[in-house]
Amino acid sequence: MAPLRRSSFRFLAGGQLVSNLGDAVYSVALAWYVLSHGGGTVTLGVVLAAYGIPRTALLVVGGHASDRWDPWTVMFLTDAARTIAVAVLAVTAATGPAREVELIPIAITLGAAEGLFLPSSFTIIPALLPEDERQHGNAVSSAISQLTQLAGPILAGVLIAVSSPATAFAIDAATFLISATTLAGVRTHQTRALSATSAATVADTAPPTVRQLIVREPILRVMIVTDALINLCSTGMGRVALPALARDTFHLGARGFGAMSACLAAGLLIGTLLATRMPPVRQPLLASTITLLPCIPLLAILPVLGRWQIAAGVLIIAFIPLAIGNLLTITALQQWAPPEILGRVTGLLMLASMGMLPISVLLAGVVIHLAGVTAYFALSAATVTLAAAIQLTSTPWRTFRGRRA
Repeated sequence: MAPLRRSSFRFLAGGQLVSNLGDAVYSVALAWYVLSHGGGTVTLGVVLAAYGIPRTALLVVGGHASDRWDPWTVMFLTDAARTIAVAVLAVTAATGPAREVELIPIAITLGAAEGLFLPSSFTIIPALLPEDERQHGNAVSSAISQLTQLAGPILAGVLIAVSSPATAFAIDAATFLISATTLAGVRTHQTRALSATSAATVADTAPPTVRQLIVREPILRVMIVTDALINLCSTGMGRVALPALARDTFHLGARGFGAMSACLAAGLLIGTLLATRMPPVRQPLLASTITLLPCIPLLAILPVLGRWQIAAGVLIIAFIPLAIGNLLTITALQQWAPPEILGRVTGLLMLASMGMLPISVLLAGVVIHLAGVTAYFALSAATVTLAAAIQLTSTPWRTFRGRRA
């Protein structure tokens, strides 16, 4: 695969593989540490909120930082900060019980660093790869994330069983250190690529601001609105509706729910891996919408399939094209947005999608309580339908072929 032939991209991919694996270990270890070492569900919820709020709030700031300094600098500094924060957490877990007064500052630091890091992790790929390799590069990056989400919890369980949560946290801190080290192998090539990009632009023309792009470019408006619509229900589906479906409709225990969750993740991983083999698409935005269409009826029928094994198979099939469509949209964004403000545009779109988390889980809980889980999956299908309709009725969206804004 062409991106992996480039040493700078291999450094990036290797560092992110290790770091994302550490993130997955951390998620399991944190919950286990809090719940089994003097804390409770309230403490866990407060700590997770202390992580999630700054993470969401700083996505746009992270985009600005990526444009102002460059993606490498932001990623390196945030990895260094997370190395220190998780190392402190490891010492805390090894020496005492779970206390909010100690965990909340650590969680705020980690959430803020993640919010600053995420836009740069997307904007660095155009600095490393030529345009015809970015779709495959994005697919490799996404596949790494999906794979570690499958393997990380298993590794965390083993580490906690044979040692302690503190050991898991120490390993997570080491993965951030490794990631920061591998970024040193990325920097030289990234600097050359950014210089070449700057030379290719018109020196006397100031780049448009994000506000100007929103006003004059329908593509960006459609991206923001449809990202928010799709995530309005999809986040709540995985966090609230799927466990409710497993427990109340299919009468499954924790193992059955875990199996269905794994099928959802497997669909995303398969779709991402398939995208690594796809040739570059000439009209990526239209193609991304087309991939959404077969998912709509599959989401709607999930609760009425009768057997959980069939529903699990449908989950895999439904999320394969969703993963492909998401990667096509990311690649199109990298082709379309002016490089000087790509970080800010990326941060804005991440805010539109990730910012739906609290609304989505609340909506899922209310709808399922009032109307049942079948109604929620129907609502999810309806929001995806509306998003696809908005995209298909936008002429610039349908005809987009990589034109720079």
